[in-house]
Amino acid sequence: MSLSEDLRNELAAIAPRRECDVFAELSGLAHTAGTVHLLGGRRVAVHFDVASSAVARRGFSLLRSFEIESEIRTYTQRAFSQATRYQLHVPGADRALQVLYEAGILAAKLAPLERPPARVVARSCCRGAYLRGALLGSGSLSGPRSPHLEVRFASLEGASFLAETVVREDVMLGVVDRRRHAAAYVKGADAIAGALALAGANDLALVFEERSVVSDTRSRANRLANADHANLVRTSRAAHEQISAVRALRRAGRLENLPAPLHEIAMLRLRHPSFSLRELALECGEPTSKAAAHRRLRKLVDLAQS
Repeated sequence: MSLSEDLRNELAAIAPRRECDVFAELSGLAHTAGTVHLLGGRRVAVHFDVASSAVARRGFSLLRSFEIESEIRTYTQRAFSQATRYQLHVPGADRALQVLYEAGILAAKLAPLERPPARVVARSCCRGAYLRGALLGSGSLSGPRSPHLEVRFASLEGASFLAETVVREDVMLGVVDRRRHAAAYVKGADAIAGALALAGANDLALVFEERSVVSDTRSRANRLANADHANLVRTSRAAHEQISAVRALRRAGRLENLPAPLHEIAMLRLRHPSFSLRELALECGEPTSKAAAHRRLRKLVDLAQS
């Protein structure tokens, strides 16, 4: 089962708590999966075209909560995998038209709306419900590698409305126009987890949050490992330069004539080529600081090069 199917199944199992949530979810579903058919004589029918039986049943349940009759039909796609699609047919009875108007799907004159009025998503719970309906209608989710969450709309206006709605809940969606359709999308495990949590898909949100934590931990570990490796390389190169300087001074007969602190650190470096500055400082007859050990070794290198 794909992540998109998991997402639809989880969202379809969430029961709206308030009537305003039912309106908002129905609106989101209609604006992504609904088609308004104008039949003339102020007659209108609405068809919802969805990818799974779970979503079709959810739409049926939302409509039935308003005592609206609807019918579920199936058909087989002719392209690609020839998957079964589900259609929810809603005849334009007076009660249905009133609900579709209140949900921001139809205007007062029964014209289809590309975006619902602000009242439909006035509350935080309604904004989450609208996102849930939109995801049920045309959401797709991929991952966990290169995670991508997307909701398709027939127009750029609809995708922009969703992005404007969820940004009020600190969920950032990008919007793209792909000629035949538009989409609101988000990438990145952490950002996707936030969008899923807003829609109520908490189980999948946890999956992506875990992915984000693991990814951050791995990146942090890699940075630390790279930093440690770089430090080891620098320390090794510095020690090699210091040992070469001490040997050059010895060959030139200058080593024994050095001041006692310089002679001492030179002999310690020869005996302990892998010691750090702190370890060399502690080996001195009179333990000194790491900075002092560094200055003395730097002086040896300067003397050898002079």
